[in-house]
Amino acid sequence: MKKVLVAFAIFSFQLSAFNTALAGGLVTNSNQNVSFLRQMSQDGIIDITGLYLNPAGTAFLSDGWHVSASWQNAKQSRDIVTEFPLFQYNQQQPYTPHKFEGDAYAPVLPSFQLSYNHDRWSLNANFALNGGGGKCEFDQGLGSFEALYSGTILSGVSQAGMLPYFQGYSLDAYMKGRQYHFGLTLGSTYKFRENLAGFVGLRAIYATCNYNGYVQDVKYTVAGNTIPANSDLALNCDQTAFGFTPILGLDYRINKHWNVAAKYEFETRLRLKNKTEMNDFGKAQVAQGNTTLAQFEDGKKVEANIPGILNAGVMYSPTDEVRLMAGWHYYFDKAAKQYGDKQKLIDKNTQEFSAGVEYDVCKWLTLSASWQNTRYGLGDEYMNDLSFNCSNNMLGGGVRIHPSQRFSIDVGYMHTFYRDKTVSTLTAAGMKTDTYSRKNRVLGIGVNVDF
Repeated sequence: MKKVLVAFAIFSFQLSAFNTALAGGLVTNSNQNVSFLRQMSQDGIIDITGLYLNPAGTAFLSDGWHVSASWQNAKQSRDIVTEFPLFQYNQQQPYTPHKFEGDAYAPVLPSFQLSYNHDRWSLNANFALNGGGGKCEFDQGLGSFEALYSGTILSGVSQAGMLPYFQGYSLDAYMKGRQYHFGLTLGSTYKFRENLAGFVGLRAIYATCNYNGYVQDVKYTVAGNTIPANSDLALNCDQTAFGFTPILGLDYRINKHWNVAAKYEFETRLRLKNKTEMNDFGKAQVAQGNTTLAQFEDGKKVEANIPGILNAGVMYSPTDEVRLMAGWHYYFDKAAKQYGDKQKLIDKNTQEFSAGVEYDVCKWLTLSASWQNTRYGLGDEYMNDLSFNCSNNMLGGGVRIHPSQRFSIDVGYMHTFYRDKTVSTLTAAGMKTDTYSRKNRVLGIGVNVDF
């Protein structure tokens, strides 16, 4: 019984579990400036705030310094409703289904963009949270390991011929994780012609993660006797890694009305190194070859590559006051190496489509609104309690205020509408059905200065 209980406890801790995925692919944040919140289709814009999605466009800014700094506040909930026949034996919640709630919160997501332009050249830098950016906490455990636990207990009681006297089980479970991918991008643009520019850059990624949890006080009751399972587990794992991402970009200003751009980010190789504290029971399981627990072994390096990304966009200005945008993102998820080759459980690479509009109401106020659709191609086997993503639609809106010609303020809000996904798995104890749902909102403010 001990090995099975360890398996269900560790099953919950997946390396991509706590990525907030505020906007973007499985492990990538594309909202690296507050301007993105008010207008998400930035792949073809020419602005300092578009340095992440269209770096080549900064070549067409005026000579001098261009600086943007912003702060975002994000809150996300991740709920799983699990239907499983044996949950009725839970002495604390004697019914089915059970709802497991997780909260992810990122109170401060900072970003900073800088560009210096002179003649045909520009030098620029971007600092932001390229992935992660928050903490996720589950106060009452998860349905996956409770289902395995209840099945294991019931199987043992049945084999002992005590099933008619079985009264139920209980456990105390908790887990929390955080994930931050800090990214610093340095690059340069060059105008080959007055209407054509290219970008070459390199991003340094520093990843830091922590997974902290326990399963304890596992008990079951037979004929009025409470029996401890003696399989408590405690885990505290810190992970760090460095990686580098080469980036190429191109921007073509067809005329004063049309602008098109594209960018390609190469895959980032990350090997997360573990620094782990584990109780003696967990260490014994590692020594016995428990492959699931082994990913948290102290000193081990774990594969967690960031997928390559191709994005393209267009901006059309029918008048000087109106700008219409459209964009497309393609994430090469299936090629990015993950621990245990988990990328092989992905059916299709992620794609995103966006559209937006900006309208200069007057010289000091710009209104904006946008929409983005994210389509994940995850197979049912990929989905589990902590590592799941749901396809969605996002709506964003906000304003840009221009107190002066060289100074502006961005205020934006983005809300994500996820599509619930239901996955059914046949087990020895019956059908286990999980319905995954998420909620997400992000609010931010930023300032932009030219000098």
